[in-house]
Amino acid sequence: MGKVTGFLEIDRQDVTYQPAADRIRHYKEFTNSLNDMEVGKQAARCMDCGIPFCHTGCPVNNQIPDWNDLVYKEDWRTACRNLHSTNNFPEFTGRTCPAPCEEACTLNLEDVPVTIKSIECSIVDKGWAEGWIIPRPAEEKNGSKVAIVGSGPAGMAAAQQLARVGYDVHVYERNHKAGGLLRYGIPDFKMEKHHIDRRVEQLEAEGVVFHYGKGIGEDLPLVDLEKIYDAVLLTGGAEKPRNPELPGQEMIGVEYAMPFLTQQNRRVGSEPINDVLPILASGKHVVVIGGGDTASDCVGTSIRQGCLSVTQLDIRPVPPKMEDKQTVWPYWPTKMRTSSSQAEGAEREFAAATLRVEGKNGQATHVVCARVDEKRQPIAGSEFNLKADLVLMAIGFSGPKDEGLLSEADVERGKRGEVLANDRDYKTSREKVFAAGDMRRGQSLVVWAIREGRQAARAIDEYLKGHSELPR
Repeated sequence: MGKVTGFLEIDRQDVTYQPAADRIRHYKEFTNSLNDMEVGKQAARCMDCGIPFCHTGCPVNNQIPDWNDLVYKEDWRTACRNLHSTNNFPEFTGRTCPAPCEEACTLNLEDVPVTIKSIECSIVDKGWAEGWIIPRPAEEKNGSKVAIVGSGPAGMAAAQQLARVGYDVHVYERNHKAGGLLRYGIPDFKMEKHHIDRRVEQLEAEGVVFHYGKGIGEDLPLVDLEKIYDAVLLTGGAEKPRNPELPGQEMIGVEYAMPFLTQQNRRVGSEPINDVLPILASGKHVVVIGGGDTASDCVGTSIRQGCLSVTQLDIRPVPPKMEDKQTVWPYWPTKMRTSSSQAEGAEREFAAATLRVEGKNGQATHVVCARVDEKRQPIAGSEFNLKADLVLMAIGFSGPKDEGLLSEADVERGKRGEVLANDRDYKTSREKVFAAGDMRRGQSLVVWAIREGRQAARAIDEYLKGHSELPR
C-alpha cells in the first residue's frame, strides 16, 4: 500500500449528516462529504492485510485495496476506472449499500474499518464531476437482439454489459421511468433520482432502448418477445409483500409499506399517483411493523410528512451493542444499528409481536402488541397498546408477483415463488428465457442485483455466441 503505516497513524473519519432538525424538512440527500484530501487520508488507512476479506464481503468483488491505494496516490481517474470494472453503478451502492465490505475489513477487528463505502461514493462522484464517466458504445453490432424485462439495477447492469459487446438491447418497463425499486422504493433522501436519470442517458447513448409503460404479461405477451428477440432476461424484482395475516389489517389506515413509499417518491418526482387514495402520515400517530431497511424508510418518510409520532415494532430481541468478533468476523454481524431515519425521532420496540389492529367505525385507532419469548411467541399478560392512525406493514417480500408476467410465463418456480435458475447460466425452464436479480434470488440488496445482472449478461453472451469476454 502507498501508506504502509496509515492505519496506525490516521483515525477513522466517515461522512457526517446534516442535523436531524434540518434534514427532516426536505427529501434531498443530507450527507456532508469529505474533501479530496480527507478521502485520501482515509484511503491511506487501507492496510496491507495479506488477505483482503473486503473482496469477499462485497457481492460484486470490488477491488477495494487497489482503488484505495490509487486514491491515496491521487490517481482518481484510474481509481474510477478500476471501480467501474466490477460495478456498473457505484453511485447506487455508495448510497444504498449497507457496506458488508466494511464489516469484513481486517481493521473491523478493532472496530475501526476503512470507510470503504464513502470512498467508493467519492470516487464515482468525482468521476461524474470531472467528465470521466462517458458512454462506451460497442464498435460494431453483432446482429443479436436481447430483451430485458424490468429496469431495476439488475436489468440496467445486464443491459449495459450486453450493449457494450454489440447486442441490440431493449428494456421493457411497466412504469413511466427506469430504476425499479431504486426509483420507487428507496426514498430520495437516501438516493436522489437524478443519479438514475444520468445512467439511463448513458445507457441510451450506448444503444440501449427503453420501452416505458410496457408491462410484459399485461400490455405485451412474453411470447411476442420470444419471437422478436434471441434471448429474454427477466429482472422484474420481488414485489409481493409478505402477508402477516393480521386481524384487523383490512381497516382503513393499515397499509403495506411499498405503496406508501412509492406514492411519496412519485410526489417528489412530480409523477401522477393515479386514482389510488393518498397514503399520508401527516398529523397521525404511525406504527411501522418490521425491523428492516424498508421499515426504516417508512420511519424517515413519516417524519418528513409531519407525523405526530412514529413507533417501529421489531419482533427480534434487542441485539447486542457489539458482536463477538472472534466468532462472527468477517461475516455480517447481528448488532444494534440505528439508521439515520431512526435517529430522527422514532421510538423502537424490540421483542414485540403485533397481535391485532383495533379501531372504530372501520378506521384503525391502535395496535395491540405483546412481548415475545425466545421462540418469538407472545408472553401471556404482556400485552400493550400503541395509538395508531396509520399502520405500515414492512415485513419484507415473499417473491415476485404472480399476476402479469409470471402468470403466463410458465417457468418453474421455487418454494418462495422465485423463478428457478442457477447462478451459473441463469437459464429458466423456458428456452432462451433467463432470470436474474430479486426475481431469481428473492428479496436482496442493490449490490446483489448488480452482480446478478452482470453475470446473467455473460451467461446470455455465452448462450448466443458460445463464449464470452464479459467478466462474471
